[in-house]
Amino acid sequence: MSSANWDRVRILLLDIEGTTTPIDFVYQTLFPYASRNVESFLRRHIAEPEVAALVTALKAQNGQDHEAGLQPPDWQDSSNEMRLRSAVAYTQWLITNDSKGTPLKSLQGKIWRGGFANGELHGEVYPDIPRAFTRWRMQLREICIYSSGSALAQQQVFRTVISGDLTSHIAGFFDTQTGIKTAPQSYKKIAALRGREPEEFLFISDAAAEVEAARIAGMHSVLCDRSTPASAQRISSESIHTFDEIFPEQPRFDQEDAFNPAK
Repeated sequence: MSSANWDRVRILLLDIEGTTTPIDFVYQTLFPYASRNVESFLRRHIAEPEVAALVTALKAQNGQDHEAGLQPPDWQDSSNEMRLRSAVAYTQWLITNDSKGTPLKSLQGKIWRGGFANGELHGEVYPDIPRAFTRWRMQLREICIYSSGSALAQQQVFRTVISGDLTSHIAGFFDTQTGIKTAPQSYKKIAALRGREPEEFLFISDAAAEVEAARIAGMHSVLCDRSTPASAQRISSESIHTFDEIFPEQPRFDQEDAFNPAK
């Protein structure tokens, strides 16, 4: 891994799925939980303005999917009950098809919030994550998250891990409302929102297209390959197996660069 030009890196920008968190947790725990509970959640909350707006956005996306020939479930609006049932069926279809759409991700985050709150769900991260977060913060580097999951869902995952609440280490959460993760402009926007230059970021993800988009935007980026042991040969010179490889030992920066979550 070539880190010779990482001297200016002050912010670690991290993907979640397959990078900080096992993929199985997302697909075998979070997604099924949202699919099972979407109907009961909507029956309780669909009259609330924020949830009603999400249902309206889902209806619009459903129409777009029909026009694109994706064959989603038909949407019926003849009564409130049919509207609710349509929202449930379409949401479950989107989950099955691993949609990255913002309305779905926002709805999932709200459903998961209940599960995290009542103890049915607990966040999961790889064992190297807590010690990496602690190490980087001691180095006075910032940590930010950029995931297709909603910022609300991101916060819940890191707040409820067994080792303890990790959100105190995290300066910012970014989701698809910032932009799609394969677009270089999204990474430029994140840099601007943090008041930093792109070259001050190191983006880490298990998705090659995202790593490349960040690189085009001017960020340093590296592919995270969790599928093979750390002792195995890397898939490329710009890949890692564990966060233990990222800034394992560095001196502290000047105090003016200290963590500032409000920035």
